[in-house]
Amino acid sequence: MVKAIRFHQIGGPEVLRYEELELAAPGPGEVQVRQHAVGLNYIDTYHRTGLYPVPLPSGIGQEGAGVVEALGEGVSGFQVGDRVAYAGGPLGAYAELRNMPTDHLLKLPDQIDFETGAAMMLAGLTAQYLLRQTYRVQPGDTVLIHAAAGGVGLIACQWAKALGASVIGTVGSEAKAELARAHGCDHPILYTREKFAERVRELTNGKGVPVVYDSIGRDTFMDSLACLRPRGLMVSYGNASGPVPPFEIGLLAKMGSLFLTRPSLFTYAAHREDLLVMGDELFDVVVSGKVKIEVRQRYALADAAQAHRDLETRKTTGSTILLP
Repeated sequence: MVKAIRFHQIGGPEVLRYEELELAAPGPGEVQVRQHAVGLNYIDTYHRTGLYPVPLPSGIGQEGAGVVEALGEGVSGFQVGDRVAYAGGPLGAYAELRNMPTDHLLKLPDQIDFETGAAMMLAGLTAQYLLRQTYRVQPGDTVLIHAAAGGVGLIACQWAKALGASVIGTVGSEAKAELARAHGCDHPILYTREKFAERVRELTNGKGVPVVYDSIGRDTFMDSLACLRPRGLMVSYGNASGPVPPFEIGLLAKMGSLFLTRPSLFTYAAHREDLLVMGDELFDVVVSGKVKIEVRQRYALADAAQAHRDLETRKTTGSTILLP
């Protein structure tokens, strides 16, 4: 029997159940992974609440790291004993042992431990596509990163700084401001005290920024648009405060012929060859020390509900993992 977190109905953290399951042998194209650590991400709450509907009952979680224990039929490129990590694929990362399609797996470099691997994959691959693909950050750019002390935020701030950008970030407390500053954020803005759109304009001498990376959604969307220079790009990649309501697209013209995109990691990494390139670039910046991954919260797998509560009430910073 394998212990795992599942949910049978949508709702708050209380719907998460710690259960025992029978796990079949890995199927064709799958390997069985003994998980050493599991990543906690905001998207997990979207599945739990029904914002992103999934068939019920369901496992939960999309990120983990561990060791391959068994191979399914037709598997090539992996062998028993390989250290692996992943972000994406079927839900069910909150488990001691699971079967995973090899299309979603990456081999974890020896220099990266399992806890770091589990903490970095989804946020790190997200930062990769945001900074290197959706808008390719160049030396001299000034960028705005919301939730700068969060999982994606701390990675993105460091990576953008390493690319030669000036980084503005929004945070909710002095402690988070210090944390963001220590990770490459040049100008933390406390959104509880300042109007961030006005402050961004001050910091850019009225010009605005070429790109805003916004994972907050409803509460920041319109002010984020106001931060952009003409023909700037609004990257809305999350909904921490709720989904963005419908709006008149003519506003994009009135505010400077702005661009808007709503990307997802799972589109950018849909093809194996793209995932491999993204993973290599992420591993390179981590192994080189340009981006440091800090696991700032650890919970037992059985305490996943409490981890969700802390995440949703913004008590967490940086990366959080669950330990089976």
